[in-house]
Amino acid sequence: MLSIFAAAALASAVSASNCTALAGFTLENGRITSAELVPAGTFQAPNSAGPNANSDKEPIPAHCRVKMVFTPTAKSTINAELWLPAADWNGRFLAVGNGGWAGAIQGYNDMRMALRRGYATAGTDTGHSQADGPNGMFALGNEEKLVDFAYRAIHELADKSKKVIAQAYGQEAEYSYFKGCSTGGRQGLMSAQRYPEDFDGIIAGAPANRHIHMHVAQSYLHIFNNRNPEYANSYQYTANLINRSVLQKCDVLNDGFINEPRQCKFDFDDIRCSPEAGDSAFSESCLWEHQTIETKDYYGEGLRTSDGTIVFPGQALGSPIPRLPFDFQPPNAFLFDTIRILGFQNANYNWRTFNLDRDLPLIDQRVGFVDATDPDLGKFEANGGKLLMYHGWMDASISPWNSVQYYESVVQEMGAQQEDAVRLFMVPGMEHCSGGPGPHEFELLTTMERWREGDQAPAEIPASNPESGLSRPLCAWPQTATYDGRGDTSDAGNWDCKAP
Repeated sequence: MLSIFAAAALASAVSASNCTALAGFTLENGRITSAELVPAGTFQAPNSAGPNANSDKEPIPAHCRVKMVFTPTAKSTINAELWLPAADWNGRFLAVGNGGWAGAIQGYNDMRMALRRGYATAGTDTGHSQADGPNGMFALGNEEKLVDFAYRAIHELADKSKKVIAQAYGQEAEYSYFKGCSTGGRQGLMSAQRYPEDFDGIIAGAPANRHIHMHVAQSYLHIFNNRNPEYANSYQYTANLINRSVLQKCDVLNDGFINEPRQCKFDFDDIRCSPEAGDSAFSESCLWEHQTIETKDYYGEGLRTSDGTIVFPGQALGSPIPRLPFDFQPPNAFLFDTIRILGFQNANYNWRTFNLDRDLPLIDQRVGFVDATDPDLGKFEANGGKLLMYHGWMDASISPWNSVQYYESVVQEMGAQQEDAVRLFMVPGMEHCSGGPGPHEFELLTTMERWREGDQAPAEIPASNPESGLSRPLCAWPQTATYDGRGDTSDAGNWDCKAP
């Protein structure tokens, strides 16, 4: 097995003629639609890639840009791009993930980064585009497209990209990695579970691996508030109170965020309205009884069915409670399409008729394969695979407890040896995938290379906030960064990883 440094010695090149010749390379259940040598310079991602796809404006090296279409079924049309360094290939391959409902190649920033480091790198639209409709509409009447979105597209991307790489350089990639967040995090976990030989290492951030239950729970919040308008109306006035009160109690170092939610003990009864406050429907200074109960649920175990089964975990303290929706309109289609399209194949499904106890089991039975929750990563580990998970404690889109629960399910399934294959890093003050007042910038690909290729399992990862200058170590779960009581709290040198 090659070391990190030996891998670099595999450097190879792709000439202009070799690049264009790839257009004639035959792919099983797929084809190369174009292959062209692109000179060094900046790259402008298409509008379909999303508003953040061009946040990286730095030049990238010359490369062979290969466009492909995969057709594993008659109803599949999976578009993909593979970038091959024209010179100094490092012998590695990085596939990048998607966000939301995908529908476009979205990971161009990660692809730019990978190409600069000498990687061959690729991304996919997962088998649909805006032409198929927004959000989950692509799955209406086409289960094959849903299977492509769920797991098949990333597998096809890995398989076909490796074949083209071998054709282009005359040798296979020594190491293959995957990097993604949100839906990309789900794609990473799905690959480890379903295709354990596709990748040697997987970086999975804020995974939406319980896609079905997460969207059902978030849609149900809207449905419940429309059925009980006193809740939603009153939260328009108390969200700021709740967020401010929690931060004042638990941000003991005045960082502007909660460093360790597990150490935050907040009793919402402390801001409950006294009987003398009267019976006004709204208050900006205290919580009425029904608000107190609902807030405890929001930050507690999460949504439950009538028999007490958890649908999706509640939020972590310090993740701001939103101003809850109330407008007698259907729930946000981004979330609700999991119910009406994936679950019931009915674009006109009446959200008012949804029954959690009755309908969630039906949806699970029909499209539960979208979720990536299997804790048995034995085959992935046996193949030498490494899974590096991370999640921001201030993520208001996907509860950070979801990652903790999945990680702990792996520990329960695999025992102590799982530390050889799986590590989880929780990020204080980070929002969904990035951003926030905490230390939200950290280098994961190098960490993965050292772990998979050099057997250097990460115990902590340096992280920083470029806006504020704050730095802090990220600690392998269950440890947490602990201030040593001396010096500047914004200096990582004054923090150690310890058990909470």
